[in-house]
Amino acid sequence: MSERDFLTDRFEENRGHLRAVAYQILGSAAEADDAVQEAWLRLNRSYTSEVENLRGWLTTIVARVALTMLRSRTARSEDPLDVPVLHLAHSSDDPEHQAILSDSLGLALLVVLDTLAPNERLAFVLHDVFAVPFEEIAPIVDRTPAAARKLASRARRRVHGAAPSPGTDLARQREIVRAFLAASRRGDFNALLEILHPDAVLRADRAATVMGATGLVHGASAVADALSGRALHARLALIDGVPGALWTQAGRPRVVFAFTTFADKIAEINLIANSEHLHMLDLVMLED
Repeated sequence: MSERDFLTDRFEENRGHLRAVAYQILGSAAEADDAVQEAWLRLNRSYTSEVENLRGWLTTIVARVALTMLRSRTARSEDPLDVPVLHLAHSSDDPEHQAILSDSLGLALLVVLDTLAPNERLAFVLHDVFAVPFEEIAPIVDRTPAAARKLASRARRRVHGAAPSPGTDLARQREIVRAFLAASRRGDFNALLEILHPDAVLRADRAATVMGATGLVHGASAVADALSGRALHARLALIDGVPGALWTQAGRPRVVFAFTTFADKIAEINLIANSEHLHMLDLVMLED
């Protein structure tokens, strides 16, 4: 077997893992493919037999490429590429890739990750999702291991703070969402305050902010002010089986309102407009 054939086989063995790493850092299937392709090109240019841990070496390369892409996107205030999630289809037979995508970071947390600085996002994803040691993360983000640990810790606090809270059955949540939509359409600020938890949080992904939403809002009053009169065209829907709201345009889903309720109050609203993420959701319109 030639050296090129050997490298090709080893790379393909790790492709699912590399693509999962890139996807979790970037939140875009198309950009993840680009990062993996760049890793393949660098492998062909830079590989030496002295590399003992090829999987770790490739993970570092993909992470560096993804971080550069993430920083560039952030500097331009761009959303991840607006490409249908069908880009994931060719890797659907990769059990490792699919398990990572389904079990590690949900769509709501992808919205939270969009609010993190690139270094924080990368440190959290590599360490908490893929168990990469901080000693290996540090040179990627140009920090000491201790500083890399702090980056991941800050990100972890944000992510854990966004975890859904238990509390409300689906029938009751449907009533709460219906009441929210009615109050928002009327522009009834006081009614919204009654529905929202005092510590309510509103988060919007980058695509939603491009459409005019505020990226992050804390507190019932601020959330009510941000959403009063803003849900005129949103309709009651099931979002992966959970009551929420959906705005469509020409029959195409444009924005999902994903709600987390606690003690019969809305504690969290995530606005999801990224088309890749929308294509991942099971959306069913309900009678409003």
